Amino acid sequence: MSLYGMMRTGVSGMNAQANRLSAVADNIANSDTTGYKRSSAEFSSLIMPGTGGAYNSGGVTTTIRSAVSTQGVMTYTTSVSDLAVNGDGFFVVQDAGGTPYLTRAGSFVPDAQGRLVNAAGYQLMAYDYANGDPAATANGFEGLVPVQISDQQMTATPSTEGLFSGNLPAGATPPSGPLPSSNSATAEYTSKTSLVAYDNLGNKKLLDVYFTKTGTGTWEVSVFDQSKATPGTSFPYTGGALGSANLTFDTTTGKLAGATTGVSFTVPGGQTLNLDLSKLTQLGTGFTVADAKVNGNAPSSIQKVQIGQDGVIYAQFADGSTKALYKIPLADVQSPDNLTAMPGNIYVQSTDSGAVHIGFANEGKLGSIVSGALENSNVDIAEELTNMIAAQRSYTANSKVFQTGSDLMDVLVNLKR
Repeated sequence: MSLYGMMRTGVSGMNAQANRLSAVADNIANSDTTGYKRSSAEFSSLIMPGTGGAYNSGGVTTTIRSAVSTQGVMTYTTSVSDLAVNGDGFFVVQDAGGTPYLTRAGSFVPDAQGRLVNAAGYQLMAYDYANGDPAATANGFEGLVPVQISDQQMTATPSTEGLFSGNLPAGATPPSGPLPSSNSATAEYTSKTSLVAYDNLGNKKLLDVYFTKTGTGTWEVSVFDQSKATPGTSFPYTGGALGSANLTFDTTTGKLAGATTGVSFTVPGGQTLNLDLSKLTQLGTGFTVADAKVNGNAPSSIQKVQIGQDGVIYAQFADGSTKALYKIPLADVQSPDNLTAMPGNIYVQSTDSGAVHIGFANEGKLGSIVSGALENSNVDIAEELTNMIAAQRSYTANSKVFQTGSDLMDVLVNLKR
């Protein structure tokens, strides 16, 4: 056995315990850091080859592991933009240079531009609803944009979809005069209602909807722009009907039986509106309206923001309407504990973690997103203090090994004297 080898073994032991103490110190310092995952020093022996008559001391090396996959306890807050992941998954954030990272730290607040930024200065990324219902890019970060919401933002949404349900009187007699679709001054109808829609600029457009019985189980529905009506009589409307359709009902059940279940038309100054009439019935009672909905809204500012467990960010406007703005994705890797930890409580993929996959909350093994909550660190102070005491004693013991080797070297050197 070499005395130098003995001393080197003692030094490796002290270095290993120093790494352990460093991990413990980091854990204790970050015990209140949102989303922090505790680190630990894992030891492995270094064995040197020896012979039958001599033993060559080796040493010990350490590998730092992070308990990334261990869930921390959630604490609830009063801020909607505080987010936590309940289960597997990471938020995708980016720095000022646009580089994407993964994090569990969801303490987001709006900055001066309305971007949601966490305590470390990283911006929350999501998919925008501007181009329709978003789909996740499974194998990359393309398509993600910073979440940016401004309270001063004004928005107007044109109407594109509508729903009307109710009952048409089965006992009604078909009128003898021209149908409303003819736009004749003497046009006759069975029942009438009105709907509010919105054009591209958010202006309200009042629409007159006429239901006219044309035969046994058959009806005509016609839609007109009320602003184009003739004062006092309505008909004729300038420009004629915006749209019309023929409906056929089953005379036994009173439900729609034909292929036509709605009417489509262009809102003046707006978009094509598809009015769903599939819930209409023809029963032996009077004309009734059960439900009438048309999407779109007038210009309005955002009053508050809501975030669902599926990650969808909704804006609620002053007029009470809501609109989906962004959908927050979650990222995951095959081995989260092997992610590389970076300053700012963020992670990047490593060769051992596997590639990053993007999806949405509650899909597959991905967890849910909890708004108004933060994930605490998974550090147990009592366990860390216990590890500190154990590491201190082991460090002292290894220093004694080194000191003993040094004393023996003195004895060997003094033999020359």
